[in-house]
Amino acid sequence: MLVFLPRLAASVAAILCSLSFLASHLSAADQKLPVVFEDGFEQGADHWQPFDARQWEVKKDGDGHVYSQHVKQSAYKPPHRSPTNIALLKDVIVGDMVLDVQVKSTHPDYGHRDACLVFGYQDPAHFYYVHLGAKTDDHANQIFIVNDAPRTKISTKTTAGTKWTDDWHHVRVVRKVKDGTIEIYYDDMDTPCMTASDKTFAWGQIGIGTFDDTADYDQIVLRGTKVEQQK
Repeated sequence: MLVFLPRLAASVAAILCSLSFLASHLSAADQKLPVVFEDGFEQGADHWQPFDARQWEVKKDGDGHVYSQHVKQSAYKPPHRSPTNIALLKDVIVGDMVLDVQVKSTHPDYGHRDACLVFGYQDPAHFYYVHLGAKTDDHANQIFIVNDAPRTKISTKTTAGTKWTDDWHHVRVVRKVKDGTIEIYYDDMDTPCMTASDKTFAWGQIGIGTFDDTADYDQIVLRGTKVEQQK
């Protein structure tokens, strides 16, 4: 298993190390995207807005802290079938982006054991997300769009399933607005495990969480082009 950065307490050295490692695994074009946000949760989670705050907590883990979505059932009711256990990054809206995250699934294993990353989020009825599920079907282990309707898969490539363990995993989302590119990477940063092409949403927030399970998150680095929210 590849882990893109040992989970250390926040420090200048750790930040520089993480950025150097990430840059070495990015394409030349993606390396040009500036870092617009990073978080290791050593100062809390004030930058995040959960759909249901009761589900989330910052907790001690080893030498540092993580953001833990530790309660499975959410009080949030989406307008359309879509993930309920999400925390959005506040006040950062991007177009082109590369999102790197360490994720640890904390749910017992079963067919739909999952974690989700949200991007292009404009409002509760308009966004993309990737569902990293243990077994693939039309509603699991796919890239989805929520466009004022229940989530619809838009994946052009996926795998038989995401091989969750109880360890940390490195997940990356690449979004290129002009040609609609969406690429998802899981541990292997050279070959995407999922792809899609869609131009519906050209900007939005990012988010972390699960569809209806539990997971911990750490060492989030967002590169991208900041944009103003469109009316």
